[in-house]
Amino acid sequence: MRILMLVFWMFCVLEVKVEGFLRWRAMAGSVSEENGGGRSSDMISGGQRCPSGDSLSEWRSCEQVENGTPSTSPPYWDTDDDDDCGPKPSELYGKFTWKIENFSQINKRELRSNAFEVGGYKWYILVYPQGCDVCNHLSLFLCVANHDKLLPGWSHFAQFTIAVVNKDPKKSKYSDTLHRFWKKEHDWGWKKFMELSKVFDGFIVGDTLVIKAQVQVIREKSDRPFRCLDCQYRRELVRVYLTNVEGICRRFVEERRTKLGKLIEDQPRWSSFCAFWLGMDHNAKRRMSREKNDTILKHVVKQFFIEKEVTSTLVMDSLYSGLKALESQSSNQKLRIKLTELEESSPPIVRVEKDMFVLADDVLELLERAAAESLPPLKDDKGPQNRTKVNLDCQSEGNSGEDFNKDSIERDERRLTELGRRTIEIFVVTQIYR
Repeated sequence: MRILMLVFWMFCVLEVKVEGFLRWRAMAGSVSEENGGGRSSDMISGGQRCPSGDSLSEWRSCEQVENGTPSTSPPYWDTDDDDDCGPKPSELYGKFTWKIENFSQINKRELRSNAFEVGGYKWYILVYPQGCDVCNHLSLFLCVANHDKLLPGWSHFAQFTIAVVNKDPKKSKYSDTLHRFWKKEHDWGWKKFMELSKVFDGFIVGDTLVIKAQVQVIREKSDRPFRCLDCQYRRELVRVYLTNVEGICRRFVEERRTKLGKLIEDQPRWSSFCAFWLGMDHNAKRRMSREKNDTILKHVVKQFFIEKEVTSTLVMDSLYSGLKALESQSSNQKLRIKLTELEESSPPIVRVEKDMFVLADDVLELLERAAAESLPPLKDDKGPQNRTKVNLDCQSEGNSGEDFNKDSIERDERRLTELGRRTIEIFVVTQIYR
C-alpha cells in the first residue's frame, strides 16, 4: 500500500495521468450471445448462429467424427484437468445414435428417442418431422429427461452437437450449441435445423433417418481456466471454430497492445514512468513485478467464458493449455516443452513461480516488447473448413490422409496452446501494470 500511495503522490506532483496504469486490480466485463433456442423460445426460435453471427450450418465428415487420431504432442494436450478430484471432461462426454425407421410413413407431430445417460444426467432427442412452429423444416432438440422430477434448483450446463447423417459422409449436417438447461429451459436446439426438401437428398436410406448426438456436460470453474472438452470432441470442434478462437484472442491482445503502445508513444508520460521505475529500489520493483495467480486467473475466466457463446469452451481449453505451457516453461519437470515447439513462439514474458505470476524480464523492456509483439497469423487461415476435402486433396497427391490428420491435429493443438499462452501473458502484464 505504501508503494501505491507513493506512486499516486509522485504522479500527482508531476501532473501525469497514466490512466490507471499502476492499478493492482481490474474487473473484466463480458458480453453474451444466443445460440440455438428452446421450443418456446422467442429469442432465436431455433435459429443457427456461429460466434460471428453468421449462419451455423456446418457439414462435417462422419468418418472424421468417429475416428480419432492420438497425438504425440505435450501430455497436457490430451489430459483432462487434473487439479482436483472431480469428474474429468472425458467422463462427462458421450454419444448417442438414433435410427428412425419408416420415416416417410410417420404422421406424428413429434418423436422422442430413448433416454440416454451422459455426465450422470439422462437426456433424449426430440424431433419434429414437419417442424415445430415452422413450416417445411426439420426441428431437432436435446431435452433433459424427467425434468419435472428433478430437485428444485437443478441445472445442467452442456455443449452439444446434433447431426443428421447423409449416405455421403461429407454431406452430413451438423450444428453445435452451448446451453444451461434448467426448469424453464429444459429443451434446446433448432426449429430450423434443415429444410425438409433436403432431407430426402441422401439423408434417408432404406426409409431410415439416422440422428447422432454428442453431449459434453461442463463442470465450470470461476477461479482459473479449466478443461471443458473431451479431447476427441475438442479436435472435431476446433476444425470448425479455430479461426473464431483466433479472432477472440487476437482482438483482446491487440486491444491491450494498443493501450500500452499509446502510453509508450506519449513521451512525457512514458519518461515520467521510466524515471519513477528506475528510481525504485530492488525490493520495491520485485513486489510490483508479481501478482498472485488466483487474483488474475479469476478475471481471465470472467473475461473469456461467456455462457451463451459456443466457442467459449474452446477458448477456455486454449487458455488452460496456455497456462500449462507457462507452468511447464517455468519448471524443470519432464513436462517442460521447448519454446521452439510452439508455433511462431517468442521468449516468455511471464513466469509462474508457485502461486505467483512473475514478469520475466526488465519491466521497461518487457512493456515495450508486449506493446510491439502481435500474434502471428494462422499459416492457412481459410476460415471454417471441411477437413474431409483437405484429406482427399492430400491423398490425391500421394500422401496418407491418416498422416495429414495427425499433422493437422498437432498443428491445431499447437496453435490453441500458443493463443492461450500469449493471451494469458498480455492479460497478466496489463493487470499488474494497468
